[in-house]
Amino acid sequence: MNRLLIIGAGGHGRSVAEAVLLRNEYLLAGFLDDGVGGQERLWDWPILGATSMLPACRGQVDVVIVAIGSNSLREALHARIRAEGFAFATVIHPAAVVSPRAVVDKGCVVLAGAVIGTGAQLGEGVIVNSGAVVDHDCIVEPFAHLGVKAGMGGGSVLGRRAWMQVGASVLHGARVAPDQICTSQSLGSARSSDQGK
Repeated sequence: MNRLLIIGAGGHGRSVAEAVLLRNEYLLAGFLDDGVGGQERLWDWPILGATSMLPACRGQVDVVIVAIGSNSLREALHARIRAEGFAFATVIHPAAVVSPRAVVDKGCVVLAGAVIGTGAQLGEGVIVNSGAVVDHDCIVEPFAHLGVKAGMGGGSVLGRRAWMQVGASVLHGARVAPDQICTSQSLGSARSSDQGK
């Protein structure tokens, strides 16, 4: 099995780690995180240091996943990882349902209860959180993020780095512009911003 490094040891990082352990597709090697402040372990695995330690992980890990919710930060970290020559993992929870005719690009995370429909396309670094639905023929552009129980109607498009918050929905065939936020109250309307970690 490939040795996996997870960047991010917060709530999302722990969720990704649990998916990794349940699926048993990668060997979890450890974590990097800029905000752990002296914490040396997460459960039974080492926190190897801050993201500045990435070059030192060469030879110790085979693939990397960025488990950080901020879309712009996740995109920036992907650029650093690529520049360092590391390969990307994709993590799909065993309780997610992904159509064999969907396309899931590198660096994506699909968590428990999520559904990815036939013909759907997930770009690089996308997060599909627990219980979210990406219906048939949807396009989720790179580094976008569907929150818990968010839903995309068939043929809709979520723009690059856009964020659908908890319970938000995008109607069939609708398009959300890059860097926009969809709230559950607005049912698909959007405002500009990027969410925090």
